[in-house]
Amino acid sequence: MSAVPSSLLFDAREAERQAALDRYAILDTSPEPAFDDIVRLAAMVCDVPAAAISFIDHGRLWFKARIGIDQPQLDRARSLCGHAIAAPRDTLVVEDLAGQAGYARRRRLAGKRARFYAGVPLLSPEGFALGVLNIGDSVPRTLTEQQLEGLQLLARQTQHLLELRRYMREQGRLLSEREASARRAEHARDDLQRRHDDLEYAATHDALTGLYNRAGLARLRAQPDMKRLAEDPYVLVVLDIDHFKQINDRHGHLLGDRALCAVADAISRSVRASDVAVRYGGEEFLVVLPRTRLDGGAELAERLRLQVQQLSLPFAVTVSIGLADGDPARDTPEAVFERADQALYRAKKSGRNRVAADDTPR
Repeated sequence: MSAVPSSLLFDAREAERQAALDRYAILDTSPEPAFDDIVRLAAMVCDVPAAAISFIDHGRLWFKARIGIDQPQLDRARSLCGHAIAAPRDTLVVEDLAGQAGYARRRRLAGKRARFYAGVPLLSPEGFALGVLNIGDSVPRTLTEQQLEGLQLLARQTQHLLELRRYMREQGRLLSEREASARRAEHARDDLQRRHDDLEYAATHDALTGLYNRAGLARLRAQPDMKRLAEDPYVLVVLDIDHFKQINDRHGHLLGDRALCAVADAISRSVRASDVAVRYGGEEFLVVLPRTRLDGGAELAERLRLQVQQLSLPFAVTVSIGLADGDPARDTPEAVFERADQALYRAKKSGRNRVAADDTPR
């Protein structure tokens, strides 16, 4: 088996190192006080004018925080930090760059050429060198053991800060995902509720007029509010469009539908919020007036009859109306409906376009 060329191994390791750096999403971010404080401490502990937290990107050295350095980034090929990450477990100290021809071209520190450099690699938990905490001076110098240890401690604190930053970023991402998931779930619930409401409406309302249909009336009778209303006296109004078959035959079903809608609108304008209006079937409508006496129901029915008579349509439309009162203590809804229907029959028999109230002896 032939050996893998060292250049390919280097390329693979560099790709892994770069991927590790990219996971921190720190490149080209704005300054952050925590990193700035570490740089200031490094300069103070080591008594130097320049310090930086540097990250090694593809072809550049980018400074997250810096003091005494007049450039935001450098070419990686010219960077001393590029040498520092070559031995990620070691601290690189060059006491006098002037005597070290093997290192990269010396950069300027606040207008002066650097003579001293020290850099501690910043490692990921997997051991990849992400960048360097480095210090520099324009004159040669030697670090004391305490200064070197202090620089290494600050490098470890920088690594902890990086991990904390990545953790907070990941938590923020997870929180955003949970919030987005919660919003999606809420939207899904709202959509499901809208669909349910649409189906409920379609099942309980007449598609043409928008009034309740028979199923809707039955559903209302089962609701607690309507059950409480049904404990009081009420009036049942039944009305029928006069000669509706002739309207359809003479003017067509489209205009017939228009007449149905116009009558339904007149009913909706006439009733109270607590009243229930129903398209009972064909051209027949039904209105339940809770907590109403027969005389009050008759007044409403007459107003409704006049409104229909005055509708602006290409043809005359009138309604015949019958009504009866009911007392839940003695009357079944079926019995009240039968009496209102008989009153409607009398209104029609008497010439239509009139209101007839139940006159059954009680």
